[in-house]
Parts: sequence; structure tokens; C-alpha cells
Amino acid sequence: MAPRLDFSKMWAKNAKKGGGTPVVVKMENPNFSVVEIDGPDSAFRPVEKSRGKNAKQTSWVLLLKAQRFVSLIASLATLLWSLLSIINKRLIFRQGVAMENGKLGKGRLLFTVIRVFLVTSIAILGFEVVAYFKGWHYFRNPSLHIPRTSDVQGLLHLVYVAWLRFRADYIAPPIQALSTFCVVLFMIQSADRLILSLGCLWIKYKKIKPTIDANAMKSDDLEKTEYEYPMVLVQIPMCNEKEVYEQSISAVCQIDWPKDRILIQVLDDSDDESIQWLIKSEVADWNQRGVNILYRHREIRTGYKAGNLKSAMSCDYVKDYEFVAIFDADFQPNPDFLKKTVPHFKENPRVGLVQARWAFVNKDENLLTRLQNINLCFHFEVEQQVNGVFLNFFGFNGTAGVWRIKALEESGGWLERTTVEDMDIAVRAHLNGWKFIYLNDVQVLCEVPESYEAYRKQQHRWHSGPMQLFRLCLPAVITSKVPRHSHSNFTVANFCKMCHNFSKIFIMQISAWKKANLILLFFLLRKLILPFYSFTLFCIILPLTMFVPEAELPSWVICYVPVFMSLLNILPAPKSFPFIVPYLLFENTMSVTKFNAMVSGLFQLGSSYEWTVTKKAGRSSESDLLAAAERETKMINQLPVHRGASDSELSELNKLMERKEVVVPLPVKKANKIYRKELALAFLLLTASVRSLLAAQGVHFYFLLFQGVTFLLVGLDLIGEQIS
Repeated sequence: MAPRLDFSKMWAKNAKKGGGTPVVVKMENPNFSVVEIDGPDSAFRPVEKSRGKNAKQTSWVLLLKAQRFVSLIASLATLLWSLLSIINKRLIFRQGVAMENGKLGKGRLLFTVIRVFLVTSIAILGFEVVAYFKGWHYFRNPSLHIPRTSDVQGLLHLVYVAWLRFRADYIAPPIQALSTFCVVLFMIQSADRLILSLGCLWIKYKKIKPTIDANAMKSDDLEKTEYEYPMVLVQIPMCNEKEVYEQSISAVCQIDWPKDRILIQVLDDSDDESIQWLIKSEVADWNQRGVNILYRHREIRTGYKAGNLKSAMSCDYVKDYEFVAIFDADFQPNPDFLKKTVPHFKENPRVGLVQARWAFVNKDENLLTRLQNINLCFHFEVEQQVNGVFLNFFGFNGTAGVWRIKALEESGGWLERTTVEDMDIAVRAHLNGWKFIYLNDVQVLCEVPESYEAYRKQQHRWHSGPMQLFRLCLPAVITSKVPRHSHSNFTVANFCKMCHNFSKIFIMQISAWKKANLILLFFLLRKLILPFYSFTLFCIILPLTMFVPEAELPSWVICYVPVFMSLLNILPAPKSFPFIVPYLLFENTMSVTKFNAMVSGLFQLGSSYEWTVTKKAGRSSESDLLAAAERETKMINQLPVHRGASDSELSELNKLMERKEVVVPLPVKKANKIYRKELALAFLLLTASVRSLLAAQGVHFYFLLFQGVTFLLVGLDLIGEQIS
């Protein structure tokens, strides 16, 4: 009940405590207060402070207390409003950083949820205050019904039993059916990984690798025939590659090949004028040193990298060249790259592509680069090598490869319809009868993304593009026919008609196998099924089993088989064995991004055609840095003077050198940022896995509290990632 400001009863109660006759002394002056004396000794006792106050003083005390209370409420309201304003600014504007419309929408939505929650909490608090002053209390108002313990327990028991029935009849069956389907896909994909690994072991055991004629490039004499030193075009596509343009151009310009039989094209799509001048200066510098190098810039960046390569191949002088080598801006080939790759075209005129392996200069930079190195080593060591040896087909990696220009032209050239133009041209060339060769022992240095944001965008493009391509090229794959020139591989001149017809049937079977390999293995199994079952099984079904134990997953699905597959993935990079647990969790959490990219590419949703250049840091190995410093010193001391250069050319060169001499700040190494939601999801999956393993042994109760705390942390991390 609300307190009342009535002190008469209290005073009357105190008056009854005295033993003698009270003496009342009344003063004529009304300004003085009335004092009651209970006995002769009471006059000499200390007087309480509250009794020395009159009604006017009591009112002032109450007003001061009310003022302090109102000031406190106002301060709390001001503080709360300031906090909400800061959260609103950080959600929507991210402290002045420009954001996309989608992120703005997410920020406003989250802020609206927070405000609704706050208003609801304040409303509930107000209701509690009103209920207190109205006397709506269990022990003060006898008209209110007080439920007994047995009533509450009975109600909870009924609700719990109803939930168990509903869960067992309606929730568990669809989850169990979906988990069974995903487990079947998981086992099919695991069998594919196991077969690839066994094929790699067989290649290692038999020492199978592409070979070339040892005398093809043995002589160092540059006066060779056109057949031994064909005309090679080298292309370096780049876009705002401020950190890596110099080392890439420097490495390509030092390739050991006759100067009159090689042309280097620097294909710049940069929209920053300062970066354009830096690249022009670098090209002019190497041009003055006698390197046959050209600079091309497009004003409008249509088609991204595919449009850039297509524009470069349309030049008139390209018809004089037989092969084209492509290097992205962060790739640094060795001087003997062309001498190790071009001779493979001599043995077989149907070879259209020779692909080299990637090597990473920053694989030990942080945990993220180590985990990427595991995946990429398995991709090159196992997938690319096995497919190249046994199928003569694999997806072109977009760089560090040499194409026969005739193969590009007969396959339709570069197309701008997807963000994976390298895979697109590889599929069309394969259907056209061209063969591919993969060289695992020829490595080209490059970088892997060091920040999580750059890695996430790269993975989105790598998983969205193949689904775009699958949707576009599926009719062409199904209706494709056997090329005429493939008949020469199976028929012999002057054979009888029966042998000729038999060879035709054999060719048609090979063509059907190519189609099945492209559709079932290359696209469906490795590009669509892998992210689907990984996301559904490990990120949805596995956490749900903590609350729906009727749909329990077996321990071999959530533990033994994934660990075994992870061990197979780490075999090509044995130094990464200590990171097997972070790798397993990180791959499962990254399946969210990969699944999102796969769906957006398959159905053309969101930013499926958006091309974002992967951020580079400009890393180089120590030997490369020392060699570059020595070369720069020699070039400065022995700078050749070309008498044929005019004054205008020299003045233009001086201007470029002046622009290049502008002090450019070195890239600052930033701390790697892994989003909280990925870490929270990884922690959740680990908790669910441990709980499922223990549940298989009959342990259920001990992880209930841990599960609830885990889900709470996930929610807090999702909100904290948006606010911070």
C-alpha cells in the first residue's frame, strides 16, 4: 500500500509509553513548537531532531527530497538519451564511414528493435509502479488469487508435456529427414575428396607429371627459329593496385625470353588519376630500359576483368602472337616461367592451356592466411593435379597460366556475362575439344588476403560466379556436340568402315563423360552441394539438435568423418597440422558466406554481379626484396641514354619521374578483424558437437545451462558486432 504522510498515530503511540502524568507547556508565541514532557527527567533528555521541526520545515525537507529525486530522474533520462544518440550514430553512420543502403537498413532495423525493447521495458516498469501504489499486492489485497506451488508445478508440467509431444510429432521428423538428406550428400562429397586424395597419392607414387623435350630450350643462343621461340603476349590486368603494381611489372619485365618475341601489356582500369600516373611512370621506366612494354587504360570499366582482357585482345598486333600469358597484379613469375610452360604446347597441338601453381609469400602472416593456405594447397596439389592428369580438364585460375590464342578465339573469347570469366573460358574450351596441362612444380609467387573483409568478398565472388556460369552454360553443355578435330585422336587413316564407326561411338561416350563430369562433379557436387550441406547440416541442424534431441545426429557425422576429411585437406600442407581444430570450425562458419553467395549467384540476387578487387598488402619475400634493391642500384648507376629520344619524350619522362618521386606512405599493417558473429557461431558449433557426443553416451543434463549461455552469447555478439 502507498505510504501516507500522517504522523498523528505515531505521536499518539509514543505518548502512551510514558508512566507519569504528562505536563504540557504552551507558549504564547505561535512561532515556537509544542513540546510534550512525559516526566521530570524527560526535560533533560536529548530532543530528537524530527520533533524539533514544525510543519513548515517538514514541507521544505520534503520539497528538497522531491527536487533531488526529480534531478536524479532527469540526469538518468539525459544519460539514456545520450547513449541512444551515440548508438544511433554508430549504427547508421558508423562514425562518418560511408555505408551501403543495405547496411543502413540493417542499422536502422536493429536500432528500431532496441527502441521497442526499451519502450516495452519502461512500460512494464510503469505498470509495476502503478500496481504498487494501487495496492495490487499478493499479501495486501485478499481479493487477489495466490496460486499455490502445486498449481504452478501442474501448469508447468502440462506445458512441458505438450511441448514434448509437439516437438516429437511435428518438429523432429522434418529435421531428421533433412539431416538424413544432408548426411547422404556429405558422404558423397567425402567420397569424392577421398578419391581425389588417392589419385594424388598414385601420382606421387608413380611420379606422373607432364614432360617436355629436354633439347627444346637447351641452348642460350637467342638466334633461334620461330618455332622454338614463338611470339608471346604477356598481359597484366589491374585496377587501383597501388600496393603491388611495381613488383608485378618488375617481375614480368625480367622474364627470360627474346626481347623481340615478347610484348607486355599493362591493362589498367584504375579510376584514381594518381595511381594511373604511377603505373605510367613505371611502364615508361622499363620502356627506357629496352623492354617491349605498353600501357593501356580504359575510361569506362565495363565487364570488369573480362572486359579489360577482351579489349586488349582486340588490338591489331595481337594476330602476330601465338600465345598469351596472364598475371594478376600481385603475381611475381620467375624469369624462367615461359621456358617451363611454352614448350608443353609443342608436343600436342590440341593443348590450349598450361596452368602453373600459386605460391604465397604471406601464408604465415596470421591465422587467417594459414587457414587459407590449407584450402589452396589442397586445391592445387590435389584437385588441379588429379584433374589435369586423369581428365585433361580443370578450371582456369585466371592468372599464372599461358593460353594458345587460337584456343581462345575458337572458344568464343572472353565473355562479360559472369564474374568468373576464367572458369567460363575454360568450360567452353573444354567442350570445344582443347586439353589442359597443370604444372605443379612451376610456382608463381602471390598473396592471400590478410584481412577478413577482403577474404569474405573474395569468397563471395568465387562462389557466386560459378552458379551464374552454371545457370547460363547448362543448355550449352547438354546440347554440345563432338568437335570434328577430335576424330583424329581415335581414327587411323585407311581403316575400314567398321573401325571408323567404332571410333565414332567411342568418341560419343567420351563426350558424354565430359558432360557428366562438368554437370555432376564440377558444378553440382563441388560448387553447389558442398556449401549447401555444410551450411544446412553444421550451421542449422547441429545447433537445433541441442533443443530437439529426437533428431540427434550420430557422432561419426559430427566428429569422426569431418576430422578425417580435415586431415586429408591438411596433408598437402603438413606444417598446418596444429591448426586442424580452428580450420574445421572456420570452414563450417564460412559456409554461411559461401551458401549466401551460392544462392545469390544461382538466382541472380543482391550483388551477384558485383566485382570487388581483393585488397593487397604488397608483400614480397626477403630474397625478392634484396634482388630488387640490387637491380635498382645497378640501373641507377648504369642508366642507358637513348640517342633516338627526342626532347619532348625526355621532358615527358622527367615529368613522370617527378610524379613517381612523390613520397608515398608505406602500407600500414592493420590488425586482422574477424567478425564476432563468425566466432560466436564457431563457439556454438563446438558446443553443439560436444553436447551431441556426450548425449550419445547418455549425458544430457550437464549441458543445458551451457547451451543457454551459448545462445545468449550468440545474440549478444550479433548485436555487439553491429554496434561496434
